[in-house]
Amino acid sequence: MPEIKVLPKNIAELIAAGEVVERPSAVIKELVENSIDAGATEITVEIKRGGILYMSVRDNGCGITPQDVPTAFMRHATSKITHKDDLDRIATLGFRGEALAAVSAVSKTEIITRTQSSEIGTHCIVEGSVQTVLEEIGCEKGTFIIVKDIFYNTPARMKFLKSDVAEGNNIAAVVDRIALSHPEISFKFIRDGRRVLTTSGDGNLKNVIYSVLGREFASSLIDVSNNLDGVSVTGMICKPVYCKQNRNGQFFFLNGRLIKSNTAAAALEQAYKNSAMTGKFPCCVLQINVPFDTVDVNVHPTKMEVRFSDERKIFNAVYYAVKSGLQGGDTRPEVKVKTTFNPYSGGEPPKYTQTRINDNSAKVFYNNPVKPERDEKTEGILISDIMKSQTDESDIIVFHAPETTIENGVLTVHTAVGDFQKQITEPDKTPEKPQISEQKSDIPPVKAPAPQSNEAPSPQVRYIGYAFNTYIIAEMDNAVYFIDKHAAHERLLYEQLKSTQKIEVQELLVPLTVTLTKEEYGSISSNIELLAQKGFDVDDFGGGTVVVRAVPAVLFKEDIALIITELADSLIGTGNADVERIDDIFHTVACKAAIKGGQYNTDYELKALAERILSFKDIMYCPHGRPVAFKLTRHELEKQFGRLG
Repeated sequence: MPEIKVLPKNIAELIAAGEVVERPSAVIKELVENSIDAGATEITVEIKRGGILYMSVRDNGCGITPQDVPTAFMRHATSKITHKDDLDRIATLGFRGEALAAVSAVSKTEIITRTQSSEIGTHCIVEGSVQTVLEEIGCEKGTFIIVKDIFYNTPARMKFLKSDVAEGNNIAAVVDRIALSHPEISFKFIRDGRRVLTTSGDGNLKNVIYSVLGREFASSLIDVSNNLDGVSVTGMICKPVYCKQNRNGQFFFLNGRLIKSNTAAAALEQAYKNSAMTGKFPCCVLQINVPFDTVDVNVHPTKMEVRFSDERKIFNAVYYAVKSGLQGGDTRPEVKVKTTFNPYSGGEPPKYTQTRINDNSAKVFYNNPVKPERDEKTEGILISDIMKSQTDESDIIVFHAPETTIENGVLTVHTAVGDFQKQITEPDKTPEKPQISEQKSDIPPVKAPAPQSNEAPSPQVRYIGYAFNTYIIAEMDNAVYFIDKHAAHERLLYEQLKSTQKIEVQELLVPLTVTLTKEEYGSISSNIELLAQKGFDVDDFGGGTVVVRAVPAVLFKEDIALIITELADSLIGTGNADVERIDDIFHTVACKAAIKGGQYNTDYELKALAERILSFKDIMYCPHGRPVAFKLTRHELEKQFGRLG
């Protein structure tokens, strides 16, 4: 048997360093967190060649006293933990006392530091855990740490590093996240001599989000603030239409520390249910604050994973904070049309621009040397007369509105080039509107849910028409709305099902047997009682088959076998909570019962549907998260026609 020996100090330190320093980004994370714990309000990070060649962190924090500098490079040396009870209420980002020791074990580390009360600073260099320089030096207050040639003495680890660009991107991501967690601190990040990030440190989270994640992300945000059972949740969430295809846009911070939390993520996504499109994930920057003695952050070397004493409190606090934010901050999606030309923006000029002089004439400035010909008669009416202005400016012409008179049934248009007459054979009157008779609707009926405060009493909706037999076009409040009739009807049915105490049931003339897969069969047979409460009379027929005797009345025309199969699929992935399973049943019923895109409906039906959906200010999405309507404001429309100047 081989002899058991105690490892030499230098080898033991290299092994220990591997738990803390995996790559250059881990070094930056540890050093920046130390700066935050030191009370810094300004932190500058600089790297070269992805941090492999050079990294530095400069802060204006409290600094380190001369006698403590050598101690700071020893393992388990820290000023943040004194007694074992302190581990039960950790209030700082760092606490293990391993960062500087681990970093200096695998690199050439240099520190220049000065406390706020000292007249002189300290300069120390440590290479591979060996101190080579310790001297006094003149310097600014705070701490400046330089790390060079990382892994120079551990080539085996060096070969696992990625390219300079990849390692630099990892560091940039770390700095971005820490900047998001502390908007009250001014961060600067310099990469290969170029400043790529600057935050003001004014405490405004939206300004930091703008700097870190960009203008488009920042423009989609809703403020969140809530306090429940001692758990405070503040920050920002995205509007449902800006949800992403992955969870990369989710940032959770616990007491200022970036964490990964399945509990918080589940609460966030549950709050977006029925708002976010299926398969899309919401984005957020949320700061969760809890008492320090209710969370254990000492469960993972990277301190990214934490353990809460009460997970349910965290879930509820995040859920209700996000839900209230969505209800108060989300608005109906608006159509933004890109302007192809603006005569005042310096783009390519049009053939002419028009400036109104008064009610009867307007100057038209032509940029094209070819003048347009005078307008001729259109459908027997002379629209306008164009006369050349008596002016030296040959590129200006004036439109004069013609005068008209009616005498003995003859319409006369008086112009400078002569009069035009037309016999009027019928009285000049506006045709009456056709009366809409009461008629049978093919749309499954939607009963009005109980009155809600967010429902407008009587929306003034003017029905315009429809497009592609799918989208309703209506006008209300100086805006044109484009409504997806299937999504709108589906959401109204869903709201009706949720608010109805007793669902109307339609018995089938002949019971229907449906054969399912083993998994589908299990999900239906285990939820038979729940399905019965929601209008489905389903029995277990045995052998992977169920028999259906009755369904909700709104489904009387639908393919029942297909609906049972889809219900089974939706219930497979649903949690154990009854509320989640009921929600999935309502989703399936509403989707199948709603009118379909491309299906013919009368104007009477479509107008009624438009009025109904626009009466709810907070109904903006179908149960699957698709928008029910888009709004095109009058301002946006007139901008496209150059009517705003």
